[in-house]
Amino acid sequence: MVLSKAVSESDASLHSTFASRYVRTCLPRFKMPDNSIPKEAAYQIINDELMLDGNPRLNLASFVTTWMEPECDKLIMSSINKNYVDMDEYPVTTELQNRCVNMIAHLFNAPLGETETAVGVGTVGSSEAIMLAGLAFKRRWQNKMREQGKPFDKPNIVTGANVQVCWEKFARYFEVELKEVKLRDDYYVMDPEKAVEMVDENTICVAAILGSTLNGEFEDVKRLNDLLVEKNAETGWDTPIHVDAASGGFIAPFIYPELEWDFRLPLVKSINVSGHKYGLVYAGIGWVIWRNKEDLPDELIFHINYLGADQPTFTLNFSKGSSQIIAQYYQLIRLGFEGYKSIMENCQENATVLKEGLEKTGRFNIISKDNGVPLVAFSLKDHSQHTEFEISDMLRRFGWIVPAYTMPPDAQHVTVLRVVVREDFSRTLADRLVVDISKVLHELDTLPARLSAKKTVLEENGMSVAAVDAEHEVTRKITDAWRKFVLDKKKTQGVC
Repeated sequence: MVLSKAVSESDASLHSTFASRYVRTCLPRFKMPDNSIPKEAAYQIINDELMLDGNPRLNLASFVTTWMEPECDKLIMSSINKNYVDMDEYPVTTELQNRCVNMIAHLFNAPLGETETAVGVGTVGSSEAIMLAGLAFKRRWQNKMREQGKPFDKPNIVTGANVQVCWEKFARYFEVELKEVKLRDDYYVMDPEKAVEMVDENTICVAAILGSTLNGEFEDVKRLNDLLVEKNAETGWDTPIHVDAASGGFIAPFIYPELEWDFRLPLVKSINVSGHKYGLVYAGIGWVIWRNKEDLPDELIFHINYLGADQPTFTLNFSKGSSQIIAQYYQLIRLGFEGYKSIMENCQENATVLKEGLEKTGRFNIISKDNGVPLVAFSLKDHSQHTEFEISDMLRRFGWIVPAYTMPPDAQHVTVLRVVVREDFSRTLADRLVVDISKVLHELDTLPARLSAKKTVLEENGMSVAAVDAEHEVTRKITDAWRKFVLDKKKTQGVC
């Protein structure tokens, strides 16, 4: 959500060039217009403004899917007017959601019998999924403490400082203390040993991340599980684990099948995953799966009957579109295990191509790991001349959206650029990005201000500056020639 601001330095009215063949009346920006306008004009006005948005395919900051097959697009459009909550009116859509829940539960090795149904729900995204999982942990902990006659007003969650902001939202909105394990140089995920040290009797769960947003790295859930088993045995507690697999849940089962991170580990009680990331669906779908029914307190589930039948519901909102659920089911049956495996392997290979291209420039340190989410996080080796923020800003001139950010405490002195490799990021685009990054570096290197700074640094180190002087002289001559050309044009009379 973006907080609305009705403030603009430009005119308070909207104008459209091509829509003027239908209407020439200016529209107010922040008030509803008094009169209707033709549909063609409304379309053109909005379309013209949207052209200034970035290209989603070149938005390398986002994990979210930006391309689907035309057949799936058709299914989405044909179901876009269905409200998912009307389960009695749209029973097939409800059935498709249940199929998705069970498919994902089996993918995560949930301990289900032959005829047993998985426990889970579709959400708007992983943020809602995490809120629901957190509420389940909080309620189970409160019930246990109440039965033991102990205080239950100070719950906490242990996480790494690298968690996504939705965990901070959960802690603040639902009054749970967030105990964060700080990061350190060259270790940008939660340390399992330090996490378990922070666990106490009021810890409702430890949250591990399968695919850190910062560098794509998988946290060691197996090690965390083993350490917690030991601590639970010593203390008599039963501290559980939630796995935030928003990014990695649709990657690990296909390219790291031997990695133990899911319901194969006894303390993992719930897992969330984003269908709209590597689940390959457009934005608006997430999933949360529980190990079994006992892990989801029944008092959190509402039963409503005013839409035609008894409908159990556990969501933060009520109404929700059906199209993304249907799109998820399409991808699961269309691609199957083989298709997902092929796509994830290709993403991983393209990430390797990009990483090797950046390494060849000799200018970057690679922060991301080979095993994890297919992304490349990298930082400059030398910060005396440029910053990652400058590179990010200049790449936008080529259409690329590459984020630059600082790491959380205690690694906040490290600045990183990150490229997320999605299905629609081809090897050709990876090569092109390396070329454009090299162009940006060259432009930054040859800016007069940069050359002067470079000369100063060399002089301070007692090194030869002849090469820098020569480069600086060439730049000066080009600048003088361009200035003379512009002045001569101003003296010329005539029409261009």
